[in-house]
Amino acid sequence: MRAPKPIVFSQHANDQLADRGATVPEVELAIREGERGPAKRGRLAFRKNFAFGRSWKGVYYESKQVAPIVVEESGRLVVVTVYVFYIGAQR
Repeated sequence: MRAPKPIVFSQHANDQLADRGATVPEVELAIREGERGPAKRGRLAFRKNFAFGRSWKGVYYESKQVAPIVVEESGRLVVVTVYVFYIGAQR
């Protein structure tokens, strides 16, 4: 079995992590264990749900979905952006 490709983050993806509420370990788990599908311009989209159970920007959410967009290169996976969707809002 071949070793998985290393995951590297573009500057844009790094900037989006805190702004959208994701962490590097969550993004890595989404890529390694989450659902994989096609994205625009030949990129890959991944998604994985995580228990959240706290407030984000003043609203309580039960869970969140971390969805990195990745360019697959021969020797690495480059995360170009990260989306986060918050689920189960309770006001």
